Amino acid sequence: MDRRIIARRVVATAASPVQRPPTQPNLPLASPLAEGISSLTDRASPQTEAVPAKRARKTTKDQVPGPPDDWEEVLEKIEAYRKGHLAPVDTMGCERLGDKAGTPEVFRFQTLVSLMLSAQTKDHITAEAIGRLKDRIPGGLTALSMTKADPDLVHECINKVGFHNRKYKDIILAAATCMQKYDGDIPDSLEGLMALQGVGPKMAYLTLQCAWFRNEGIGVDTHVHRIANRLGWVNAKQPEGTRLALESWLPREKWATINATLVGFGQVLCLPTRPRCSEGCPVREQCPVGQGKKKA
Repeated sequence: MDRRIIARRVVATAASPVQRPPTQPNLPLASPLAEGISSLTDRASPQTEAVPAKRARKTTKDQVPGPPDDWEEVLEKIEAYRKGHLAPVDTMGCERLGDKAGTPEVFRFQTLVSLMLSAQTKDHITAEAIGRLKDRIPGGLTALSMTKADPDLVHECINKVGFHNRKYKDIILAAATCMQKYDGDIPDSLEGLMALQGVGPKMAYLTLQCAWFRNEGIGVDTHVHRIANRLGWVNAKQPEGTRLALESWLPREKWATINATLVGFGQVLCLPTRPRCSEGCPVREQCPVGQGKKKA
């Protein structure tokens, strides 16, 4: 995508009506922003084009087996295990990467960017990328500075994360939307978040939890999806099906913690391949995979 198209995308975003009171002055689009957005849009691949807000997919009956009889005992054992076993998510998870010493708007934007970069990326790689953006982007990691930044510098800062060729464009375009529609803050609704470039249901629910401290749904990533299916808690082929199934029976007070609990468990013990069932798994006797009744 070359810079001229990125500029057209940002200018188009700027032309759309803001969602804040009309008394707010329009923020000028600096030439680096227009130039950068033009570049991103010219380089855009089909999957980076703007799409309507995503709707949750409907689940099917076989995806919602209902609450397992022993789910509370299993979850308590996993929670107890996690208390004694530190995982990368506990120190470098996305909810910990925003600058809490800054303004609430900056903290929320940095949390959003952390989540956008985290997909298919290990926590320490995401943390390093956020650190580089904070240190190397003039003005730091804010919505305004990202709209003014050289896209090539943004790309260089995040070039070790998964799908970096797409993500650097997504975060610049999302920043432009945040500036023009939310005065530099991020959307505070599921629909608004999923309308941002590169944001899906998992990121939106986790952003509401981590940035706005609102519990409106379970953030289901690959770890949560994998472990919930291994345990027989759900029978779903896609993360969205897992989310809907879990939300149908898991008490709401568990929604905000289940992601970090299972992510950490998946990082240190219930690995994607060759899970360490024989290395002290606290729920091996209650897990179909641990009992050899189901493939990992």
